[in-house]
Amino acid sequence: MNYTFFLWLAIILLSTKLCGLIIRKIGLPEVVGFLVAGVLLGPSVLHVMEISSASPTGTFLEDTAELGVVFLMFSAGLDTNLDEMKKNMVASIVTAVIGVIVPLIMGTIAYGLYFNQDFGSREDLMKSVFIGVVLTATSVSITVQTLRELGHLNGKVGTTILGAAVIDDILGIIVLTVVTSLKDSGVSTTMVIVKILLYTALVAVLYAACNWVEPLLKKQNRKRRTGLATLAFCMFMAYISERFFGIADITGAYFAGIMLSSSKVRNYVDEKVGVISSMFFSPVFFASIGIKVTLGGMTGTVWIFAIVLTVVALLSKMLGCGLGAKICGFSNRESLQVGLGMISRGEVALIVAEKGRQVGLIAEDMFAPVVLVVIVTTLLTPILLKMVFPKPDQKKIKDK
Repeated sequence: MNYTFFLWLAIILLSTKLCGLIIRKIGLPEVVGFLVAGVLLGPSVLHVMEISSASPTGTFLEDTAELGVVFLMFSAGLDTNLDEMKKNMVASIVTAVIGVIVPLIMGTIAYGLYFNQDFGSREDLMKSVFIGVVLTATSVSITVQTLRELGHLNGKVGTTILGAAVIDDILGIIVLTVVTSLKDSGVSTTMVIVKILLYTALVAVLYAACNWVEPLLKKQNRKRRTGLATLAFCMFMAYISERFFGIADITGAYFAGIMLSSSKVRNYVDEKVGVISSMFFSPVFFASIGIKVTLGGMTGTVWIFAIVLTVVALLSKMLGCGLGAKICGFSNRESLQVGLGMISRGEVALIVAEKGRQVGLIAEDMFAPVVLVVIVTTLLTPILLKMVFPKPDQKKIKDK
């Protein structure tokens, strides 16, 4: 048995904490420190470790990181105010729709113009459109952690961002399926839509079931069996979402948290999940994003396009989602907050890009620009959110 993973975990936990403390000293969210720690440890700087499917230790680290984001989104669901979310549902839908359309159009035009693609050619058009599809992806795990640190997760803007992110995930799947089905006849758009409808029905049934067993849960409040059962429910939702419906596992975990957000056991579960998440799984997840960063082998042409694509990625989500919020009556400041909260692409963009590579819609040399988009949007999101949100009440985050 290879025991290297013990050493890697020890290094990650210590380095993320150290970088987090340093970053907080200069007034930035701690999560930025976690990301920086990952970049320093990864192939781009010190090359202490790397996440590779060829390495058992790398695979273990990736699986642990996935648990980290699942716990993070489960906690976000538990923290969600359902009344506030219902009140902002229209805003979430409009924000998500415009936040998908604008990046899709801007990404398509940017790639097409930069590489002189012939939009009259079906092949060139499909390649251009797929770059736009990559930019439609949103990963709000960084935003969730930042808003929690700033004390604005459970408010008008926070719930709108979370709601829009869930809808964005579903819209992204539909857009991805439609585009890839034009290239790969084995992908059925109709089947994907049927699965999404079935998933919606399942969530509704499970939500009703949670309300039905609430009296039993209330009696078992603050007992370890309750914490274990709810955690198992979170894992169950993450599994069936990804495995049977093609919906992201983090979306399933988020819905699991929402179903329990009004329960009497909510505080106990959040307290227990919060400890294991903040002390172990979340630092590993955020560090893993930085560790995956590799920017070697890029030509000058690709570097320039990577910068262009990053600018387009930032502006398209900020303008698209901000416009959606503005249409729904949000103030200029709130619209900007929503737009910035949706710019992070995270691992979602990489997954979409990989799908494009499999069906021949994205070239190998286009992965580096996508990686740069992920890095920049991930690092900038917490910094920009810190700038546009009012400071939280002088509450010091406890150093556990």
